[in-house]
Amino acid sequence: MATQFDGKPIARDHGGPARVIIPKLYAWKGAKFVRAIEFVGEDQPGFWEVRGYSNTADPWTEDRFG
Repeated sequence: MATQFDGKPIARDHGGPARVIIPKLYAWKGAKFVRAIEFVGEDQPGFWEVRGYSNTADPWTEDRFG
């Protein structure tokens, strides 16, 4: 979770007061606004994956659709 960018609080229109940063996932895959966080024991398809998008979202290999 990020609460600042360049030393300043993240504005609401950019996902503030806190925004989730997903390591190794390209920006279009990340959430701007988060309503809840759920910890699970195994990977589960999310919003985009149930709509046919790739789970890995690797932009360098054009891995957009699953």
